[in-house]
Amino acid sequence: MNTNSSEPDVRASRGRPGLRMLVWMAGLLLAGCASGPGANPRDPLEPMNRDVYRFNDAVDSMFLKPVATAYNNAIPRPVRTGVNNFFNNLSDVWSLANNVLQGKPKDAAETFFRVSFNTLMGLGGVLDVASEMGLEPHREDFGQTLGRWGVPTGPYIVLPILGPSTLRDTASLRADTLGSPVYNVDHIRTRNGLLLLDAVDTRAGLVRAGKVLDEAALDKYSFSRDVYLQKRRNDVYDGSPPEEEESPEPVAPAAAP
Repeated sequence: MNTNSSEPDVRASRGRPGLRMLVWMAGLLLAGCASGPGANPRDPLEPMNRDVYRFNDAVDSMFLKPVATAYNNAIPRPVRTGVNNFFNNLSDVWSLANNVLQGKPKDAAETFFRVSFNTLMGLGGVLDVASEMGLEPHREDFGQTLGRWGVPTGPYIVLPILGPSTLRDTASLRADTLGSPVYNVDHIRTRNGLLLLDAVDTRAGLVRAGKVLDEAALDKYSFSRDVYLQKRRNDVYDGSPPEEEESPEPVAPAAAP
């Protein structure tokens, strides 16, 4: 047991993954019963999802967005860029593992060199020297790995606090969490601080996008859902997804002679 700090261990609050998944599956089945015949086929759980979306939007308006806005206003841009580079470098470690799992040797090699150069020559990843050398990132997570090997997306889901997801991406969250270098830091206070800073940095990068969403979308829920599903499809197929098959039109019955 780790006794190096009196801070609460945020990993313990995540609970047992198997139990959480059973609870989620039960919720999905119950919500699916409430879906009407005109529901979006990709979003059969829309009634539940909209409720969770409204909850997330309220939490964001009251807490997350003000903190992110204050962070952007108080911290100079070069410092924010360094923080973002640092966390991107850490995420490249898990991207490397997923590039290997997906059988992408070229992307895996480039990601390996990205991590190596940014860690050694970029002050632990604060400077993105790899991009200046022409090594572009190849972001991958376990949800994309499952999609690469044919696991279907499943229904669209909005998770509390975490936001848009799918059944496949939700099932992969445990692996993505365990693969995160930040999550595996043993010192509790350090880990909690890094997780908090990562969350603030991520939300701060979405402040401008949130303004565009508020101004452009009549139905923010539908817009967010469609953008997320399209992006994840592009991510799985590396920007070149196959054309989706359209449902065949119903054939009208022949007229009686």
